[in-house]
Amino acid sequence: MKAFLAGIGIGLGLGILFAPMSGEETRNNLTERANDLADQARDVVDQGKEKVRSGLQAVRGGAERVTGSERATGTEGAV
Repeated sequence: MKAFLAGIGIGLGLGILFAPMSGEETRNNLTERANDLADQARDVVDQGKEKVRSGLQAVRGGAERVTGSERATGTEGAV
């Protein structure tokens, strides 16, 4: 994913450098595209955080089920 985003950034940068626009248009275009890339990066981070949260919830749920069943059967701490 990092390589993909880097490729997009490099492609956009080269496209802007060779585009026949005024300096102000180029700066505005660069700012807009940088903001778009930042938004995409935030989305990727948010998706990763959500996956971690759901994984932790699944682990906690499984642990609670196991400890709850041990308490119900009286096998807690038995070796």
